[in-house]
Amino acid sequence: MIVLTATVFLVALCLRPAITAVGPLLPQISADQQLGEAAQGLLGALPLLAFALVSPQVHRLARRLGTERAVLAALLVLAAGGVVRAYTGSFGLWAGTVVIGCAIAVGNVLVPAIVKRDYAANVSRATGIYTAFITLAAATASALAVPIAGLADWRLALSVWSVLALVVAVIWLPRTRASAAPAETPAISAETVNVWRQPSAWLITAFMGLQSTTFYVLVTWLPTIEIAGGLSARTAGLHLFLYQGMGIIGGLAIPFLLREPGKRSAGAVVASLPVLVAILGLLVVPDLAVAWAAMAGLGQGAALVAALTLISLGGRDHAETTRLSGMAQSLGYLLAASGPFLAGLLAEQTGGWTASLILVAGFAALQTAAGAAAGRESRR
Repeated sequence: MIVLTATVFLVALCLRPAITAVGPLLPQISADQQLGEAAQGLLGALPLLAFALVSPQVHRLARRLGTERAVLAALLVLAAGGVVRAYTGSFGLWAGTVVIGCAIAVGNVLVPAIVKRDYAANVSRATGIYTAFITLAAATASALAVPIAGLADWRLALSVWSVLALVVAVIWLPRTRASAAPAETPAISAETVNVWRQPSAWLITAFMGLQSTTFYVLVTWLPTIEIAGGLSARTAGLHLFLYQGMGIIGGLAIPFLLREPGKRSAGAVVASLPVLVAILGLLVVPDLAVAWAAMAGLGQGAALVAALTLISLGGRDHAETTRLSGMAQSLGYLLAASGPFLAGLLAEQTGGWTASLILVAGFAALQTAAGAAAGRESRR
């Protein structure tokens, strides 16, 4: 039973590679598909827009299918979307990206709720492990994107992650057989307080959205920014791997500051400040890009754990946590979707990346303030 419960962490391996593999490949994709910076930014933002649209509806899907079956369906759709995006032409590139975003949104919402349900006594620690799996897979996808494309093309480098989703779906299958039928799952169907009327839910949503915004801007554009500064595509891809790899350390360390309610505000601030400092560093001393990538990654991993922990602890039961997760990820990712697009648009209009980095620094400053406020409002 313990092994079966732990398979939730394998699902985390599938929730980012289809997105983070895109950034290092944008120069190749844009050359093949003739995309400008604004269009590239929109391509990076599409999964986040899908997150925003789908997240509020996930609890209905879980109520109809059951939580475990909904996750299985998401994994299968994710695998199909990866193939569609890579091999069905220009239309498929965009349509497949939307499908991928919709599938990942289901996992984004349900996995934190599953973690709270299955690891109620150790939510922050389990969330740290969960995000470490997310970050490891995301970093690996970024690092391998260019080398895999070198073996064939960018299409293979994107579609290969469909295999991972299929493998995890097979491993997840026994959980769908062991779980209760949808009608017998009161945790999903129970009536809960309207989270949209809770001030603490709005603060958590703001923190979730702002940390996601800074993360996805850097995941989408950091390689392009570094290539524009003179680095090779392979080196830029390795820096993106470092950025995400350092997130594992940050994500595993920050739970020590999140265990006690009185320390959660400080924990959210400690997680956010390295991101702000790193972005300012990219502006002022760009030659130290590798150091800034590492620092930003450390903060991003910690901030993601802080945000998901606040979500997991913000609901009084599994159903309310699912609804809070849907709200935070819907509005949060709607905000995050603006980041890659606005950064690309500013670069296209100004002919450089300075204005874009200033914008992201502003997001990081707001993230720090929102994290402090959300931590103070944490229930327990």
